[in-house]
Amino acid sequence: MGRRIPLFVLLLAAVYPLALQAEWHSRQAAIMGTKIAVQVWHEDEVIAQHAIDAVLGEFHRLDQALSPYIESSELSQVNLRAAHQPVVISPEFFDLLADSLNYSKLTQGAFDITFASVGYQYDYRKGLKPSDEAVARSLPLINYRLLKLDPNKYSISFEREGVRIDLGGIAKGYAVDRAIEILRQSGIEHGLVTAGGDSRLLGDHMGRPWHIGIQAPRNSKAMAAVLPLSDSAISTSGDYERYFEADGVRYHHIISPKTGRSAGELQSVTILGPNATRTDALSTSVFVLGLKEGIALIDRLEDVEAVIIDNQGKMHTSKGLEHLQPSTVKDTATSH
Repeated sequence: MGRRIPLFVLLLAAVYPLALQAEWHSRQAAIMGTKIAVQVWHEDEVIAQHAIDAVLGEFHRLDQALSPYIESSELSQVNLRAAHQPVVISPEFFDLLADSLNYSKLTQGAFDITFASVGYQYDYRKGLKPSDEAVARSLPLINYRLLKLDPNKYSISFEREGVRIDLGGIAKGYAVDRAIEILRQSGIEHGLVTAGGDSRLLGDHMGRPWHIGIQAPRNSKAMAAVLPLSDSAISTSGDYERYFEADGVRYHHIISPKTGRSAGELQSVTILGPNATRTDALSTSVFVLGLKEGIALIDRLEDVEAVIIDNQGKMHTSKGLEHLQPSTVKDTATSH
């Protein structure tokens, strides 16, 4: 588990005529440790730019609240104090933690924000990983049941010293959903918000679907599939952006709560669904679960679909996407 990564290729030039481009307004920014991209359609440029300002402001606000790397954030303060005493937190943060625990229960622990109890010991930029002894020592601290939420006091406490949490598997999706709500409130009817591997589409692309490409995990210039989507969310978790290799092993940021090591059965998981909070959490969960259990989970849920690429580069889909015809991903760009 961990922070989302930029996995989408947005095929924008191919899906709307040049005559309409003047009324699409877009901007990018680096927030929450990733690239944020916003596109909106509106006849009034002032309204469009104010809406984009509000969206980027919301991303900054959530980064200040939820980042484990900002000492003053609510999340950092919880990690610092919750093992010693209950910590009162904002209702918004409380609700997001409650959602996280619900996904832990739904996935039988595959989604677990306490992965950070081991995960913080990895440094992907420097190529550092914890020793087997360090993992074994910290592994009992990965257990969502060690988190106690008090809905009467809006507080959280940890039942063991050394527990840490990280919302990297759900926070960006939540931020994308908040951004879409802000666009709606601003009078925007067509738009797109992307935060690394998490995207949500507001409406369609002026009468046509948006076309979203899923990157081939072993070739940044190739696509495994192109999906026509409208008014929906899509999230991808993959093993190929935040990683390093040592002794023939790929260590990446999606940590299995069972082992404290990088989940190793898949290369990428893409989830389609109604909102980005859900697709974000489930893409991480399915990556940890692996192909068989992951597909089974998605097929049990009525509101989501999955595209999974295994370690051999073969594409698999949930029942609702069987028309994509699973195939081996080649190292050449797909046509679209």
